[in-house]
Amino acid sequence: MASTDFSAMNFSITQRDKVAILKSQVEKLDALQAPSLKAQLILLGKSGSKNIILDLSESRYCDSSGLSAILVGKRLCTDLNGSFVICGLQPSVTKLISIAQLDKVLNIVPTVDEAVDMVYMEEQERELGA
Repeated sequence: MASTDFSAMNFSITQRDKVAILKSQVEKLDALQAPSLKAQLILLGKSGSKNIILDLSESRYCDSSGLSAILVGKRLCTDLNGSFVICGLQPSVTKLISIAQLDKVLNIVPTVDEAVDMVYMEEQERELGA
């Protein structure tokens, strides 16, 4: 499996076959960090990544601007007929996502490996449905 790593300020990107893994390296995904996350997601989309995994295992806090950035990723992947999966949620972030009722629209799994499995499964379903 070919893997390429990029790092941009507080987010790192690992490319794995058909999926880009964007890892947050910030403790607080707030109004200061959300624009960087949005920019990374948009750049991934423009570079042809339609399947994105957002690993939030290092983010202990998220506010509405962070949620907004997450939704940019969801919309981007949906528009490209791809998959957007988030993983590694801390309890406080899980609670916020649940309060905002985004747990009903976002694909959320515990680990990066499970997220990769979900992306590959959805990719196969899309190929079979085509």
